[in-house]
Order: sequence, then C-alpha cells, then structure tokens
Amino acid sequence: MLDFLFYCFLGILFTYIILLVLILMGDCDLYLQFASKFGKKPSALKGKVVWITGASSGIGECLAYELAKAGCKLCLSARREQELNRVKKQCLLHGNIKEEDILVLPLDALKFETHSSATQDVLKYFSKIDILVNNAGRSQRALFEETSLDIDREVIELNVLGVLSLTKQVLPHMLERKEGHIAVMSSIAGKLSAPSSASYTGSKHAIQGWFSTLGVEMSDRNIKVTLLCPGPVFSNLLETAFTGKAGEELKGKMESSEKRMSTPRCAELCALALANGLDEAWIALNPVLLFTYMFQYFPNLSRVISLAYQSFQRFQKNGTENVEEDT
Repeated sequence: MLDFLFYCFLGILFTYIILLVLILMGDCDLYLQFASKFGKKPSALKGKVVWITGASSGIGECLAYELAKAGCKLCLSARREQELNRVKKQCLLHGNIKEEDILVLPLDALKFETHSSATQDVLKYFSKIDILVNNAGRSQRALFEETSLDIDREVIELNVLGVLSLTKQVLPHMLERKEGHIAVMSSIAGKLSAPSSASYTGSKHAIQGWFSTLGVEMSDRNIKVTLLCPGPVFSNLLETAFTGKAGEELKGKMESSEKRMSTPRCAELCALALANGLDEAWIALNPVLLFTYMFQYFPNLSRVISLAYQSFQRFQKNGTENVEEDT
C-alpha cells in the first residue's frame, strides 16, 4: 500500500513538473498549446464571415491578415477608413480571398446608435455573421489616485459598453441561425491586477465577468464565446492610451528592448483559439504567463511575490539611475 501511494505521489509530481516546464517554455496557456499541436488550424474557418472591430491597427490588423490567409470573409471596422483600406489591400495581397470577400465598414464603437444599422449593413452584404471579434478599445496609464472619474467613465464606455452594445445587436441574428461565435479581446490584466492602469484593468475584469456569463448562457444554444487575453504585446496601444485626465493621450512608445510578444504571433494564437472554439486563451510571454497561473490558483501567495518583484524592479531602476548620475 505504501509503495502504491509513493508511486502515485511520484506520478503526480512528475506530471506537475512537466506542466510547469511547458508553461515556462510556452507563450500561451496549456489548452492553447495543446490546440496548436493537435487541434484545428485556422484554415478550419475557411468561408466563415468574421467581423473584426478595431481592425485598422495592432492585434486587430494582424488578426485580419491571419484570417485572410485562412480564407475567411472579412468585415473590417474601425474609425479610420483610410487605414481600413490599407489593411484590406494587405489582406488581398497575402490572403486567400477575393475583393468581394472583404467589406470595409467604418464604425465608432462609442456611437451606440449606429451599431444596429452597421449590423444590418454586414448582414445585407454577407447574409450572415459567423464570428464577431470585439477588438476595439484603448489602454490607460495613471495611478488610481490620479485618475479622474471622467476617465473611468470614458474607459468603461469604450472598452465595455461599446463591446456590449455591438454584441447585443449581433447576438439575436446568431440565435436565429442557431449558431455563431462571439470573441472579445480581453487582457491578462483582466485576470490579475496591473498597477498604474486601474481603469483599464477594471474594464477588462468587467469584460471577463460579462462574457464568461454569456458563455455559460449560450453553452447549450450552439453559440461559442471566446475570451482572448493577451499579455504585453508590441503595438501602438500606448500612443493613444488614456492618462488620468480627460482629453489627454499618453503618446507613449514601446521600447524594442521590452519583453513583449510580437503582434503577428499574438494574432496567430488568437486565430488558433477561434478555430478551436476555446472558452478562454491566455497569450503572453514569461514571467507574465507564469504569474497568471499563480494568480489564478494561488492569489495570496502571488500577490506577495508580485509586490516583491515590483520592489526589486524599482531597486534596479533606482540603482541604474544613480549610476548614470555618478557618471
């Protein structure tokens, strides 16, 4: 009996070691890693009509390229029509689709009153919407104490209410057809606490709550819901990020030395998550990916480690600044 328990213990320990190694060597969660090796490829989505918001830049733009290569029919939406036409040209150049397979549909996520007519425009053009990818949104950088309530309201209206508004227009069509797939670009920030971005983090936690609930409600109605949760990714996110004051933009730039995932790789993993109908996908490099697992399963311990890690980073930064001043 003791031998049996000992071997059981060794087996469990060995399994956990393998899983830990996979997490440390990976750039996405274990389910998505498995799907990338043994699951469906994005080409399984060929012929599907996919409506992508926020498609003029960043992850939305690169996701459009991935889905164009897979042979999807695309509706590209964002505020900047000129940029959407640029993305369309690239999709046609490198994708497996024709001119008539792409609809450019300018859309402002904050103009809720236009979402109904926009949905009808897509249905009129393609006759159906198979997948809605809610990708429009903005980041925010400021301490909680320095962020005005006006900024909190603006972030929630764009990152949450704009997403809900469009989804509520598309969902009845999917329910009528008895099939569909709704994806929303959440964030790793929606799984843990990201300092100096409380408004953004709060909006992503709200997205997690709303759409995980929708996923449960739609589970027996053939409507899939996928929460895409990228970690740090190279994009133009900081250029247009909210600060703590209304009317300001951060105008920040990401340094090439930062540890971030490339936007094309992030889009590739998002496409895989869509093709396999995953409920949720964590997409991040380490140590962020490891921290996400720790916050999910060991929240109290993770908070202590996170605070220690932040203190260490501040110590390193201050030490570097002191050396620069001395020289």
